[in-house]
Amino acid sequence: MVGDLSMGQPFDQSRRTARLVQMLANACNGAGEHTEIGRQVALLRWSGCTANAEGFTRLLGDDVEGRNAMLSQTLNAAGLRAMRRSTPLAQIHCEVSGDIASTLGLRSEVEHGLRNVFEQYDGAGRPSGLRHPQVPEVVYQVLLAGDLEILSRMHGLEAALQWISSHRDQRYPAALATELLQHAEDWLDQLRQPQAVASRGAAAPVSLTLVGDVIDLKLPWLAGYSRRSSELAREAARLSGLPALAVDHLGQAALIHGIGRAAVPNRIWNTPGALLEGDLEQVRLVPYWTSRACGQIPALAVSGQVAAHAYERLDGSGYFRSLNADALQTEHRLLAAALAWQALVSDRPWRPAFSHDAAACLLLEEAGQGRFDPRSCQAVIAAACGETSMTVCKPCGGLLSERETEILRRISTGGSNKEVARQLGISPSTVRTHVESVFRKLQCTTRAAATLKALTLGLI
Repeated sequence: MVGDLSMGQPFDQSRRTARLVQMLANACNGAGEHTEIGRQVALLRWSGCTANAEGFTRLLGDDVEGRNAMLSQTLNAAGLRAMRRSTPLAQIHCEVSGDIASTLGLRSEVEHGLRNVFEQYDGAGRPSGLRHPQVPEVVYQVLLAGDLEILSRMHGLEAALQWISSHRDQRYPAALATELLQHAEDWLDQLRQPQAVASRGAAAPVSLTLVGDVIDLKLPWLAGYSRRSSELAREAARLSGLPALAVDHLGQAALIHGIGRAAVPNRIWNTPGALLEGDLEQVRLVPYWTSRACGQIPALAVSGQVAAHAYERLDGSGYFRSLNADALQTEHRLLAAALAWQALVSDRPWRPAFSHDAAACLLLEEAGQGRFDPRSCQAVIAAACGETSMTVCKPCGGLLSERETEILRRISTGGSNKEVARQLGISPSTVRTHVESVFRKLQCTTRAAATLKALTLGLI
């Protein structure tokens, strides 16, 4: 699904292609293990595309829409000329895909297919320019099935069949293409029927750290972000006293929260400063895509929903649901704080990483503005500093001045302006001015609310 989104495709494109590959493989060679090999190559053929997203951004300007145009055969003349320089990007993609297959312990035929997934019958493919019969049969099957699925969806069945027919003995063997052309309409009709998720029995589970790593490859400056966020969120959850199962779900959520990031072009992620409204709208959809993807994987039902709340804020300014504090659970608040912290202490193309002290200052000030949960921020800061218990941290830079803090401490215990003025040897009007400043900084209008916020932020 990450691969589909990165290529500008619906996130069921690879699954639809995999079903077509199985039909084609079965029609040509009957039932057998080769159909499962074809299915796995089809499902993983885009698994390396986050690794070369930055390269496609430089090549085509937009890594997501550019690759969509490449797959749908709608690249303009400039794009076609640029693609002549894409061999190094294909090499990156194939190497990463092959390594993923190896890491997952899949069969050597699957790995071999993925390492050559862009090769073609006539030698015009990439990265090695292999010719038939050096190209694995499964590569032809996946290429054919993918062309049929994408072109029929984008241009209609008749146009797709004509295009495939015109590329026989160029992209794929004529005999194999002819077999597909004979059954294409019927097979596409079968795709309209939902397919139950089949149990894979004793298949080994996939490590979510691998998924997080693949997600992070999309942006060179994001490497390791999901892993570090997961470790931080887990530790903050333990310090907060969450049960073990909730800690696990939170750690998983941090690893997969960026699934939807694949759908957003790198040019947007690399933009410093405020985004255009249209670009911001794409960013707001990141947790939506994460939610939709995880919702189709039963094992990620709980952690996926936590991940979908990664960018919500207590004051309702977050996305994609714009929820407020009443709708956000402890796990949601911890995840949001952990991700914000990890972003602050990481280098970005437009700024260096903040120090821990500066990051704590910024995070607590955001909490003071009502966007993050103060207790969750305290837990994250404590976890990041290697502490074994929660400690109260005061915002850097003095959110309140020393005099304002002293006056707030006194009025919080019930002292009137006149009483505080007498105790401190200043005029009641000066006390009133300081109180008004405190209310403004804490965004409060009553003493009770100011006292509560100051206590949660560790100001008094």
